[in-house]
Amino acid sequence: MEERQMKTSEIREMSVKDLRDRVATEKANLVQLTMNHAISPMEDTSKIKKAKKDIARMLTVLAEAEKNEK
Repeated sequence: MEERQMKTSEIREMSVKDLRDRVATEKANLVQLTMNHAISPMEDTSKIKKAKKDIARMLTVLAEAEKNEK
């Protein structure tokens, strides 16, 4: 998983299909992060928060894109 957060402008440049794929990938990464954290606590727990915010940002842009397609 990426260390830095994705910018909204980067997300907006992605196609709807790419966004859907990326959201699925990021959700899987988030599950993996939380499982790893439950087993052995991470030093940098902000990675979980950043992953959640990236997913939320992608879902927001995806909803806007789908709304504009109609």
